[in-house]
Amino acid sequence: MADPWSSSGLDVHLDWQPSTGRSGLAAAIRAAIREGRWQPDAAVPSTRALAHDLGIARGTVTRVYADLAAEGYLRTAQGAPTRVATAGSLPQSAPRQAPRDPAPRWDLRPGRPDLTAFPRQAWITATRRALLRTPAAAFGYESELGAPELRDTLATYLARARGVVADPARIVVCHGYSHAIAVLSRALSGMGIGEVAFENPSLGMYRAIAAAQGPRVVGVPVDEHGLEVSALDSPAVVVTAAHQYPTGVTLAPHRRAALTRSGAWVLEDDYDGEFRFDHQQVGALQALAPERVVYAGTASKTLAPALRLAWLVLPRSLVEPVRAAMADSGSRPALLNQLALAELIDSGAYDQHVRRSRAEYRSRRTRLLAALPDSVRPQGIAAGLHLLLMLPADGPTETQALAACRRRAIGIEGLGGYWMDANRPGGLIVGYAAPAKHAFAGATQTLIEALHEITS
Repeated sequence: MADPWSSSGLDVHLDWQPSTGRSGLAAAIRAAIREGRWQPDAAVPSTRALAHDLGIARGTVTRVYADLAAEGYLRTAQGAPTRVATAGSLPQSAPRQAPRDPAPRWDLRPGRPDLTAFPRQAWITATRRALLRTPAAAFGYESELGAPELRDTLATYLARARGVVADPARIVVCHGYSHAIAVLSRALSGMGIGEVAFENPSLGMYRAIAAAQGPRVVGVPVDEHGLEVSALDSPAVVVTAAHQYPTGVTLAPHRRAALTRSGAWVLEDDYDGEFRFDHQQVGALQALAPERVVYAGTASKTLAPALRLAWLVLPRSLVEPVRAAMADSGSRPALLNQLALAELIDSGAYDQHVRRSRAEYRSRRTRLLAALPDSVRPQGIAAGLHLLLMLPADGPTETQALAACRRRAIGIEGLGGYWMDANRPGGLIVGYAAPAKHAFAGATQTLIEALHEITS
């Protein structure tokens, strides 16, 4: 006959030995309450369930509970579960420190989408569908390359939306772009690639991640036409071809062609390719040389960074080296997030969200540009989530501009930290996508006040 109590009750841990009997059991429960493992007002196991779990008579547990209730440790009531009646001495943690960089009142930091616009209901629906449709076997130890469902979906979506030459067998899903660049850098290092070039300026965090995997990191200048390909002398290079970060320029057609003929391995970081606001579409560089260019995409800008979802579309010869590097890294994006994203794209909800976001960010950029003082020069194409404001050569310094913004609790970044060498022009990188919709007007007005202060 099946044990009727095998799956009922609460699991609890007690430091009790059967040889100590009833008094030992009472002491063990007192200790659990005093040490804070049994919390005040928490229900405790029923006498029947605890007796079953410990393999003792129910009457023994009943008497122990009665004794502890008399002592004030437990509280009993007719027809209700027995509960802990007193607080123990909880472990003392160090006081929680205030964050080093508290969230600004006006958030204009670049690289951040409007998180309040995350499509929660569509994501819930996609997650539910994924759970209902996915066989149990899929929740085992997955392939290093990622969920097949998402790789199939990405191959179709990237070909349609970004012009990528994509094969599911050559797509790897990573735990965010940081993980992607680390894995690729490790794979290239294992193939004997000892140097990786980055655009100058570029985000230092990614340069540091690549360098940590072994290759030496060098810089290649960027001008109004993008990466100066003629200055490239490295066997591998990382580029933001569609919308250079942070200057905002697009890699010119003649340089795109030259780069794909250079013989270097190219990592194309298409971090915000979905957000081009004019009618001059720029497809992926990868389509020009699928066997030399690695395409990198991410959901961080279209949905949210916390999803930790990015992907690489690899040349055929890099699939196995990257697979091995993925296995060594031991990191995988959450399977359920992968399956939910696949459902979101397949249902059309992802495209709808991207198009809504594109319209909103286009409007914000237009409003910001219209409000800027004439003394500040915006740079970059009409795309993405940020705007670079170059300061007048004979005007305030970047340090002075950042100080004026800080006095007004504006979160913003300066161009100076992106250069790989000193004595470079300064500027402000304005992330107009970051504020919630209701806060954008206030953030813009506060920024304009700061700019007027330093340029008047």
